[in-house]
Amino acid sequence: MHGTGIVIHSTAVIHPAARLGSRVSVGAYSVIGEHVEIGDDSSVGPHVVIGGHTRIGRENRIFQFSSIGEIPQDKKYAGEPTRLEIGERNTIREFCTLNLGTAQDSGVTRVGSDNWIMAYVHIA
Repeated sequence: MHGTGIVIHSTAVIHPAARLGSRVSVGAYSVIGEHVEIGDDSSVGPHVVIGGHTRIGRENRIFQFSSIGEIPQDKKYAGEPTRLEIGERNTIREFCTLNLGTAQDSGVTRVGSDNWIMAYVHIA
């Protein structure tokens, strides 16, 4: 389901079940998976992969080459249904990785609002 005013580059791949809010932009060669929700007024740069059960709030800016919502980098992860939740008005710079949670913890990785996440940061 897609809102109004969405701008998607012709090379981006977005699963038909992904939910994009109004005025979302998606850059070249980005991939957005089935269980992803992106809030209004957010931008996804080029070459970004967003997967897993991921909810991204309003007014987020995700820069190129970031990997968002993929499986945890944890050997104990066995495919459990875990999630990633990102608040509002965050800036996520180049080459960041934000992974799903693990069942050994709460099952959810949470990022609040109004953060500036610098290049090469890993959050899990």
